[in-house]
Amino acid sequence: MAYLLANDGVNGKAGSAFMVRNGRNIELFGIKKYQADAEIQTAEFPVVGSTTNQTKVKGVKYTGSLTIYYGTNEFLECLEEYERTGRFPTINFQVTNKDTGTTVGSQTVMIYNVTLGKIPIAMLDDGADYLTEEIPFTFTKYKVLKAFNAPTQLGGE
Repeated sequence: MAYLLANDGVNGKAGSAFMVRNGRNIELFGIKKYQADAEIQTAEFPVVGSTTNQTKVKGVKYTGSLTIYYGTNEFLECLEEYERTGRFPTINFQVTNKDTGTTVGSQTVMIYNVTLGKIPIAMLDDGADYLTEEIPFTFTKYKVLKAFNAPTQLGGE
């Protein structure tokens, strides 16, 4: 049985994220956490003659969340643009994992047509050492621009 060696575990802090808005690449320098997911939507498929309910995939919904330290105005500017023009700006995210200590290398994924689900306008918190914004989002498409390599060595027997 083969297994991944610890040296090829990707460090969660090693990487970067950018927001692309109105043709500008904006580094999300205060990012704390970023995750984009494919939620597989299914339907049950019961059949006469079988006591097993089968499951069929009927679609995919792309969702994500972004946690960033409070203090960037880029998201609030998106809201202001929407209020001013009636159009929410097109947003894309580019996320790169880049842990140079691994043999798997780096991975870059582009997330397209992001719709922000919540934009904090102002914050105070007497119990917080640092303020963070949590922003849920949905998107319509993704593309792996550069994929991880296979590990050069695995552990095992």
